[in-house]
Formats: sequence, structure tokens, C-alpha cells
Amino acid sequence: MLGIFVLCCSYVFSQFYRAFLAVLTPVLGVEMGMNATDFAYASGAWFAAFGVFQFPVGMLLDSIGPRRTAGYIFTIFAGGGAFVFALAPNTEMIIVAMALIGIGCSVALMAPMYIFVREYDAARFATLISLFVGIGTLGNIASSEPLAAAVELYGWRQCAFALGWGTLAVGFAILFFVRDPEKLERQDGQGGYAELFRIRELWLIFPVILCGYMVGAGLRSSWIGPFHSELYGYETLQIGRVTLYMSIALVLGTFFYGPLDRIFNSRKKVVLFGQLATLICCLAMAFSLPEDPLWSAAAFAFIGFAGANYAVQMAHGKSFLPVHLTGRGVTLLNFCSIGGAGIFQWLSGVFVEMQAVPGDPRIGYEALFYFYSFFICVACLIYAFSKDAEPNSRGF
Repeated sequence: MLGIFVLCCSYVFSQFYRAFLAVLTPVLGVEMGMNATDFAYASGAWFAAFGVFQFPVGMLLDSIGPRRTAGYIFTIFAGGGAFVFALAPNTEMIIVAMALIGIGCSVALMAPMYIFVREYDAARFATLISLFVGIGTLGNIASSEPLAAAVELYGWRQCAFALGWGTLAVGFAILFFVRDPEKLERQDGQGGYAELFRIRELWLIFPVILCGYMVGAGLRSSWIGPFHSELYGYETLQIGRVTLYMSIALVLGTFFYGPLDRIFNSRKKVVLFGQLATLICCLAMAFSLPEDPLWSAAAFAFIGFAGANYAVQMAHGKSFLPVHLTGRGVTLLNFCSIGGAGIFQWLSGVFVEMQAVPGDPRIGYEALFYFYSFFICVACLIYAFSKDAEPNSRGF
């Protein structure tokens, strides 16, 4: 249990790092001259690096186990990246630092997920991951108003140095306390990723995993700050409060979805429900952005809650994976989720910049929600034809 605890601590940092740029929007805008597109690129670098590194993480989990894989990668890249961020002299180094941190965080959820698949009841997988993600999302909360207050008191560079030391401490704790599951006879992952791509059931699940985390991650990690700054004149502490509301909604949504697949005995229906609810809210925002910032904050919180079904998406895909390819399988699915968030983060930045009208930021942000709505709709249409995976035969 102590090993799971320190892995959970690493995931708290992962959730923090993927979202903390939003709160730093005003200060980095002044000091580095960063604009909304720069923040989208920096956040996208985190997600893209995180996603690409899923492939070596998967192979390492299947070959050497979670202890060394998580311990070394998290310590070297996440810890080192935090110090690069603290010392960054310009926007380009901020982007490099975010990419390094993304690599370091790429293993934070995959290592415990590997352990859950190997050592726990398969029917409770979504619930276990939801609990783990829900607790880890406390990092998302910490990166909102608490971070804003700390930046106001101590400065953003001092906060980044403190995060770096904390990251190193957790990395060393992983190496000391985590224990690897027993090795399988086919520990070499015979067949590799080629075998996974031959599983037809996964192909209709990939699109919804690719787009399922796109909106919540994109809005929370980069757009929520510029959105409220440009439309409503919000400053650091006000942006921190709005991101706090969305972060709390993400936590509550994660816990909400956790047991639903066993209650309704369906993973597909639960995922579709969440994605369609997100689509409806995005369309409403696309047609007309709220004049009142309170309604805007409520819409962001609702999107965070409705789209927080990552664990059920992963459980649906995981149900078709062979045991000897557990590491490669879960990281491939996570690559689609996080890599998709990174890709769409960059694309959304380009799209908003193309649609933006000087002097009227509303046009660009309405286009952003049209962008999200289109891809969610396409993903749901494909996913509707996927094969369901029932956790049990009785519904509970």
C-alpha cells in the first residue's frame, strides 16, 4: 500500500503540472510576453511529450516492471524539467521545460494501472482507477487558487523551485517503496504493439479515447486563463478561483463515473453519456458565450464534470487486452488520450488564431467551442458502433 501511496503522490504532481500554466497566464504574459497561442503550444508540448513517451514506458513496464520505470523517469525528467522551468529565460525554454515534465509524468498513472491490472479484480478496474485519479486530481486543485496565492506571495520562480524539490523526493520514494508484481512467463511482451493493433475491437474505441480528454484538458490547462482574462478582465487570483471550481468538478466527476459501469453493467453507455453531455455544453458555448462570468465558470465546471470518464474509457479498452501485453496495452490507450489532448491543444491554438478578429476575442473563443464540438461528434458517431464490455453479468 505504501508503494501505491507514493505512486499516487507522483500522479498528484502529474495533475498539477498539466494544469498549472493557466494560473500563470498573467505573470508569464507580462514577464515573457506569452500570449494565448504560446500557452496552447506550451501546454501542448506537455501533452505531446507525455503521449509519445507512452510507447517506451509500455515496453519498460512489460520488461523491467513499474518500480524502476516510474522511479527513474519521474525523477530525472519531471524533477529536472521543473528546475528548467524555474530557470527559463524565455518562452522557448518554457516550452522545452513543459516537454521534459510531460515525459517525466508519462509514467505516473501507467505504473499503478499496470499494478491494478496484474493484481486486482478486473471487474473493479474502473472504480480503482477512478479513485486513484480522483485523489490524484487534488494536484489539479492545488494548481488553481492555492498556486495563485503562492505566486502572489513568493513569485513563480520560487514556487517552481519548490515543486522541483518535491518532485525529486517523490521520485526517490518510488524507487524505495514500490514493489513489482511477479513476472509472467511471457514477460518479454511477445508480439508487441503489432499484436495490439490486430485487435479489431480497439479500433472503434480509439476515437473516443483520442477526443474524450481533449476538452477538459484543453480548457483547464491553457484556455481557461486567457479566456477569462481577455473576455472578463480577470487577474491571477480570479483566474485561480475559476480554475479551482473546474478542478473540483473534475474530481467529483471522476468519483461519480467510477462505479457506473458496474451499476449499469455497461462501459460503452457510460462513456457515451458523458461525451454527449460535454458536446451539448460545448455547442451552447459555441452559439453564444455568456455575458456573465458566473455562467461561464459554471459551463467550464460542467464540462469538467461531464467529461471526467477517463477511467471508464480505459476500462473499456483494457477489457480487450491480452495479459502479457498489459504494459504496452494501457500505455497505447493512454497515448491516444493524452496524445490526443496534446495534438488538439496545438490544433485548437492554430484554429483560434486563424478565426480571431482583432478587438473581439469572443469570435475566436466561440470558434474554439465549435472546434471541440465537431471532433466530439465524430468520435461519438464512430464509438457508437463499438463492442460493449460488461464488467459482470448481474449489473452490480
